[in-house]
Amino acid sequence: MSEETVHQQPGAVALVGSGEYLDAMNTTDAYLLETLGGAQKARVVLLPTASGREANGPTYWNNLGLSHFRKLGVQDIRATRIIDAASARDPEQLALLRDADLYYFSGGDPQQIIHSMQDSPAWEIITNAYEHGAVLAGCSAGAMAFGGNTISVRQMMQSGHSAWASALDIVPQLVVFPHFDRMAAFISKVVFQGLINTLPEGRCIVGIDENTALVRLAPPTESAGKARWRVMGQQSVKVFRRGQPTLTLHVANEIDL
Repeated sequence: MSEETVHQQPGAVALVGSGEYLDAMNTTDAYLLETLGGAQKARVVLLPTASGREANGPTYWNNLGLSHFRKLGVQDIRATRIIDAASARDPEQLALLRDADLYYFSGGDPQQIIHSMQDSPAWEIITNAYEHGAVLAGCSAGAMAFGGNTISVRQMMQSGHSAWASALDIVPQLVVFPHFDRMAAFISKVVFQGLINTLPEGRCIVGIDENTALVRLAPPTESAGKARWRVMGQQSVKVFRRGQPTLTLHVANEIDL
């Protein structure tokens, strides 16, 4: 970032259950832009990486993102074609990432993001900017990839079970389940309880409904080790910890995680 002397701590993080680039997320995205000094100052990067194996996915998400952020008043919007490990090393694509301050990963396959970003120059640029105040936003697969662990939803739908896999560790204590209000159609209560029972130590599951976001307001403090999060959007967020009651959070509710 060009204002490293101003931002000496990580920026906000938004975990979105669904609805990226739609009006349902206007309030959430406007908040994220305000943390950067407003829409006119923001430099937004669109990352359709999760849809990299879909024929028209990257173009679809980029077009939707361009329209959305223009409506919010952003002038500097960069639509990337970082869709796999090779393009995460492409100098032309890397140039789009530099000096930006909001990076938005849209939906698709979380493993596609993880495999593309891990140990890549693109991820190095993004995380360096984030550590100096840039915002990271991820919707659906993007939100899943930001956690400490994730599962393959497609594998679970096919086989009924899935092992935990490492994710990108932006919020290492969280395991994100997007589209949570519709998840019962894909994962049974028995299987989901099994996932809770096998959570890696120190992790909790956050189930984020569609058109809803869980937004980290500030990074964790060294003393507490936890950060303050707020529910934004339209529905609710549930928090699951092994051996503890489920917490349900509604819009405007806050929690330390």
